[in-house]
Amino acid sequence: MRVGERRDTDVTHEDQRPPAAVLFDALGPDYEKAFAHAPAHLSALEWLIERLPSAARTLDVGSGTGRPTAAALVGAGHSVLGVDISPVMVELAVRQVPEAEFHCVDIRELPLEADSFDGVCVFFSLLQMARAEQSALMRRLTLALRPGGHLVLATVPVDAEDVEFVFMGQPVRATSFAEEDFVGMVEAAGLTVLDRNSSLFTPDHPTAEPEPHLFLHCRRDETGS
Repeated sequence: MRVGERRDTDVTHEDQRPPAAVLFDALGPDYEKAFAHAPAHLSALEWLIERLPSAARTLDVGSGTGRPTAAALVGAGHSVLGVDISPVMVELAVRQVPEAEFHCVDIRELPLEADSFDGVCVFFSLLQMARAEQSALMRRLTLALRPGGHLVLATVPVDAEDVEFVFMGQPVRATSFAEEDFVGMVEAAGLTVLDRNSSLFTPDHPTAEPEPHLFLHCRRDETGS
């Protein structure tokens, strides 16, 4: 049987795609419109940019449409590797931030060299991973940071495991940690949490309600981990 041929007993291509890809392909530019102006997100970017060396190498995990994260980093003179599982998002990012490099790949499957990035951004990119996967990825991202490098990340801090709900009109399943447990997971990965920002944010979308956001500003210590 040739690749791409389908039998009646096969699942559909849509069923085979990762849930995060299905979700964000459907959302496309609506996600940027809903979230790109979030004050805590912009503040975290400013915090990171202030601490990056000149012409830093940065990684944007779950890079979406490229805005605001990759665009802000490029605008500050840094190189950006953006990674997203959604082909639609990657296509938008390539068009909107051509100075950055974007790859359509699952970050869990992307090889990461040790000590290779000065800064890492992980904005709401963990929520469709199991808790063990989130912990494992944070350890890998910490090791990918150069000692002394900085990482900013955000999540929805709720004690929820594989919970189904509707997000911007799309069905989704998500997993997260309560705030202190999330901080503990990040610290166990080898990062020092220098600051945290907890807030309520209402996305710019007709169905949106206020949702809790937690932003962590972190550093990999000079001694490594």
